[in-house]
Amino acid sequence: MKSIYSEKVMEHFRNPRNMGEMKNADSIGEVGNPVCGDLMYIYIKVKEENGQEIIADISFQTFGCAAAIATSSMVTELAKGKTLNEALKLTRNDVAESLDGLPPIKMHCSNLAADGLHDAIIKYKEKKE
Repeated sequence: MKSIYSEKVMEHFRNPRNMGEMKNADSIGEVGNPVCGDLMYIYIKVKEENGQEIIADISFQTFGCAAAIATSSMVTELAKGKTLNEALKLTRNDVAESLDGLPPIKMHCSNLAADGLHDAIIKYKEKKE
């Protein structure tokens, strides 16, 4: 039986990158979808470099389907090393395209990953003000 998911989605699902709770995170983004029951936490560690705030470390905890886990894994790879402002520009489409697409019924999962990242960054910026 052929999977509805791309090879890349299955690879990130089977071997997720940056998975696990981060102790002493600078900020934690939290998002969920009550319809499908997916829940994500995105943890970020920020460092100052050349006057820019950079995502030095990032990890996730996701409770959900294969697409939710794969998109969480991918968003951590896309955001790591980026400035906070660059990471804020990552969209659900960026995440889905990086995974060679998602089935339309699963697009809401990639939306959650980007939203979780944005939530962590916004909370971080609010704490600093």
